[in-house]
Amino acid sequence: MCESTDNQAEHPLSPCNEFSSQAFIAFYRRLAELLAGIYERVDSTMLSALFFAHKQSQKKVFLWEGKTISDLFINEQIRDREVRVIGVDGEQLGVMPTREAMKLAEEAGVDLVKIAPTAKPPVCKIVDYGKFKYEQARKDKEAKKKQKIVEIKEIRLSPNIDTNDLNTKVNAARKFITKGDRVKVTLRFRGREMAHMNTSKHILDDFAEALSDIAVMDKAPKVEGRSMTMFLAEKR
Repeated sequence: MCESTDNQAEHPLSPCNEFSSQAFIAFYRRLAELLAGIYERVDSTMLSALFFAHKQSQKKVFLWEGKTISDLFINEQIRDREVRVIGVDGEQLGVMPTREAMKLAEEAGVDLVKIAPTAKPPVCKIVDYGKFKYEQARKDKEAKKKQKIVEIKEIRLSPNIDTNDLNTKVNAARKFITKGDRVKVTLRFRGREMAHMNTSKHILDDFAEALSDIAVMDKAPKVEGRSMTMFLAEKR
């Protein structure tokens, strides 16, 4: 005979609990017979951890080595003595025993889903689990669509660049910026050109000015070794 203590609430997965569905009991026994052909010893604790019924076998949730396949705990998987409950329409129902919350979910014909397991006490929502997972997946998909990955494109210049080449580089940078990318403009120096780095800064200034209608200077020109660089970003 099984007994529950004051410090630990009886859990629906416990062998002490009887399943209300006769059909599931028959299935449970048949499963035991099948497993007995594979394992020499099959006890009720092992079978309970492998499989249990929810709502008279209308829903089935599989467990393996104590871990649920689902990333959220629902219904009988929730072991907390009490939880904070959010109703079907989003109303706050307050803190109550988990069994009472499960009863409310069952009366509404839906599930009790633990949505904030680290809260004190954990927060559960009375909601249809299938619809809840669908909505979460849809929201995640929409959020990913809205996320814009900003790339950094580099444009390389030389101190002796002519006007036509400079315009070509400006047009290339314009295309990058209109797509939402940042542009790194690098002015590279070689040999004796290093002695005239400061006097060549106007090339970067002219470059930024040519794009001032769509871009702003994200980082001002800065000397880095044999190069002088600046960053341009889309104007907001």
